[in-house]
Amino acid sequence: MAAELFIGLMSGTSLDGVDGVLADFADGRIAVRAYATAPFPAALRAELMALNTPGDNELHRAALAGSGLARIYAGVASQLLADSGTPASQVTALGAHGQTVRHRPTEFDGVGYTLQINNPSLLAELTGIDVVADFRSRDLAAGGQGAPLVPAFHRALFARAGEPVAVLNIGGISNLSLLPAADAPGEPVVLGFDCGPGNALMDHWSHFHTGQPFDHGGQWAASGQVLPELLARLQADPYFAKAPPKSTGRDLFNPAWLSACLGPATGAAPADVQATLTEFTASVCAADVLRYGSDSKLLIVCGGGALNDHLLERLRAHLPGVEVAASTAHGLPPLQVEAAAFAWLARSTVRREAGNLASVTGARGGRVLGAIYPA
Repeated sequence: MAAELFIGLMSGTSLDGVDGVLADFADGRIAVRAYATAPFPAALRAELMALNTPGDNELHRAALAGSGLARIYAGVASQLLADSGTPASQVTALGAHGQTVRHRPTEFDGVGYTLQINNPSLLAELTGIDVVADFRSRDLAAGGQGAPLVPAFHRALFARAGEPVAVLNIGGISNLSLLPAADAPGEPVVLGFDCGPGNALMDHWSHFHTGQPFDHGGQWAASGQVLPELLARLQADPYFAKAPPKSTGRDLFNPAWLSACLGPATGAAPADVQATLTEFTASVCAADVLRYGSDSKLLIVCGGGALNDHLLERLRAHLPGVEVAASTAHGLPPLQVEAAAFAWLARSTVRREAGNLASVTGARGGRVLGAIYPA
């Protein structure tokens, strides 16, 4: 059977860099032929982080950052082609999500906006491959949240016959997909939404106090003690009481928000704050599994958070009777899942198939997502 090749590129709210896959959909299932990753240069990472909040000369800075990001994307795509021995002419399209710096769906005028920095025209020029970008805005135009978009892909990759499955992606922000059994009768509904912070606050605290971009394996958090009063203040944010559909980002959960929550804990031992932030992420994610997916006995974890052993231990503690497992044993390694999702979404766009799920985003119906930039 002839190959059906797509590239997916993802740079998430963790702001650690770009993950990319070359995926083959020839038999209707996904097979990853190559995986590549590239870190952000420090200056680009700092600029992308700064653009999450209002600042001077934003339009100029965002345009230059988009071009810088496109060059990183192009480098990852080139590495994928080289590693797999694939000419660019054999790739149907490349899905490039861009870097989310603002996400305010349904606000202000009833539609709101979501902004992903990117330069897909430059990326098409550099790679010689058709580029699919701007995946979220069509869902917003149809009344949706524009996020999360991965639950449809999670269903295609992870759904199992005979049992419902929960999938938790822990990037900078955490999002949950609740998948009915693959053989369920009728039109079973997939649910999905953003739980809240994933790695974003933990990574910020780790970098600020240790100089490390993240807490490797959660070892630093494991050395500290949870601060109950701080944990309660973190959990008290109104976002957690909202019913789905809902989505969030660094617009809300950012260092300023954390600083306001710290209050009397400002002078606490940094390791204790890290322990509390890890417990915070685990507790809000587990609460959502129990509230909306209590029939799921398997929780598949993907994203960078799946590599945090202490975080997984805390999830297991909050979810007795639920198997909590990294995605490697169930389809793809954790760092490949989101990139593969955007290869799948690019394929959906090219095939003029809906990429969103109205049950997840709250849109008025399924919509073909993304804009195509021909090579």
